[in-house]
Amino acid sequence: MSAGIDDAELARRARRLEWLLLDVDGVFTDGRLYYSAAGEELKAFHVRDGLGVELARRAGLKVGLLSGRSSRALERRARDLSLDAVILGHSEKAAAFERFVAERGTGAERVAFAGDDLLDLPVLLRCGLAFAPADATEEVRRHAHRVLAAPGGGGAVREIVEIVLRARGEWERLVAGYTALVAAT
Repeated sequence: MSAGIDDAELARRARRLEWLLLDVDGVFTDGRLYYSAAGEELKAFHVRDGLGVELARRAGLKVGLLSGRSSRALERRARDLSLDAVILGHSEKAAAFERFVAERGTGAERVAFAGDDLLDLPVLLRCGLAFAPADATEEVRRHAHRVLAAPGGGGAVREIVEIVLRARGEWERLVAGYTALVAAT
């Protein structure tokens, strides 16, 4: 049984959102772990996901990470994107999510979350709008409100932002800002 929702329900939920919270490995990255010869963990991030984060923030959404792992590469990317919340090293994601909601004075229904594996299920089942990359585990895809066309690390975050902003009626306004630059030249 799929938890998928229709477009009208997606739009209703998207209009309530204050936050976009993302798992990292398998959503913001492709989930593979790379190590340098010196043992440093390396990660690859899709540039379109970075612009997606910027567009979400322009539309008034706050963006954060909730990851069971921590790495210097991830901390650097979070700084580069000026993320609003970075919660790393919390494999008990249900408790971390409850603290996140309480500390920010918001409700779980005001948070969209994207996850790809079993550790993400407690948050996916609690949040207001749940997304899963195309290559998420079957259990996660089954419980997500929307399964994305993009895989983790392959533009999944950007796709989430586009879905949410289109559902809120804000996408065209943001895109118009870029097309206006071309028209002005």
